[in-house]
Amino acid sequence: MSAALSWGRYPNSPQEVHAVAWRDAARNAWVEASREHGTSLVFGNGRSYGDSCLAASGHVVQTLSLDRLIAADWQTGVLRAESGVTLEQILNVAIPRGWMLPVTPGTKYVTLGGAIANDVHGKNHHVRGTFGRHVRRFALARSDRTQFECAPDEQSEFFSATIGGLGLTGMILWAEIQLMPIRSSMIDVTSIRFANLDEFFALSERLDALHEYSVAWVDCQSRGSALGRGIFMVGDHAKDGPLELASRKKRTVPFTLPIPVFNRATLRVFNELYYQKQQSNEIRATVSYDAYFYPLDSLLEWNRIYGRAGFQQYQCVVPPGAARDASRAILDAIAGSGTGSFLAVLKRCGDVCSPGLLSFPREGTSLALDFPQRDALNTRLFAQLDAIVREAGGRIYPAKDAHMPGADFRAAYPQWQQLEALRDPALLSRFWERTTRP
Repeated sequence: MSAALSWGRYPNSPQEVHAVAWRDAARNAWVEASREHGTSLVFGNGRSYGDSCLAASGHVVQTLSLDRLIAADWQTGVLRAESGVTLEQILNVAIPRGWMLPVTPGTKYVTLGGAIANDVHGKNHHVRGTFGRHVRRFALARSDRTQFECAPDEQSEFFSATIGGLGLTGMILWAEIQLMPIRSSMIDVTSIRFANLDEFFALSERLDALHEYSVAWVDCQSRGSALGRGIFMVGDHAKDGPLELASRKKRTVPFTLPIPVFNRATLRVFNELYYQKQQSNEIRATVSYDAYFYPLDSLLEWNRIYGRAGFQQYQCVVPPGAARDASRAILDAIAGSGTGSFLAVLKRCGDVCSPGLLSFPREGTSLALDFPQRDALNTRLFAQLDAIVREAGGRIYPAKDAHMPGADFRAAYPQWQQLEALRDPALLSRFWERTTRP
């Protein structure tokens, strides 16, 4: 057996891995691991940042070898695959045939099962909602040795609980999704530099409805009249061009650094350079899907740059009425904290509802930032940010979380009790134990 960690490497809780390679044997291997260790958890490629992918028992059943495509209809774009298939593997077969994932997160190394369990979202939430809206059906195995198919009109209770259900309702063996037609693998992108947070909201209100994709990078070190300055990026699939896979060179961070690369001084320099590198207020370009959706995937094992202590991501969403004031308060608190993030992503989420019980996105504004793990500093800052989000009526993303107080989780996700009623007793994560139990 090997050991696994979450992507953020915090908390430092190595998991003993029980690998499975065949659908027919997967449930038995999981049941046996759970029986021996009390509970376990299904583990894909370990791209969840916090403790939602870590088993309370320290034993996970990894499905990464369940990576087979089962069927595809290239006339309609319906694809069925095992749950361990990565989004990259789907893209590799779909793009040359004129199909694209309708929703994708910022990495293509997420598994299909993980995308469903966390109901991932992307730059086009305002248009197409979350990943779960494009799931047609899946096979769910339970520890009582039952197995059944779930769809919106078949075992609908389990269908809703499993989408965004953090892997707690059972083991997804395969899933069927609806892909989106495209005429080119290239993305037409317009990048606009904005001077402050008010300009971001003005751009978002004017441009979001006109484009498939919309997202912004913000300088979380800026203050005063420049608070929330950044670069706003909208994109659309090119109407003409090649249907080809990306061929970017990849580099690997070869080892975990002893200390994180980023501190207050280096962050200020990086953010200034990144903001000023776009010398024109508006730039138009056509880029590959890989460069647009997955810029960090070109640097393999990039989590190592945060050092041995790892990092935490703080991602929240706040409703429209409070979004401007809450975003300003969050960015101001971060700028004055002595820490910060070189990856600060700001975007507005739409009102497209997810079928999932505990789906994170809601109509409003989402902000995501990565922080090197410094216990005392992060504890103080996150308490400030939590208070702002709580007062604004917002919530934090469980897939990225390693700190959320249980009371905040239960208040922000009141349907957690419905998931608890359907949770497979053989499955328990550190996150669920931390946020739902006194």
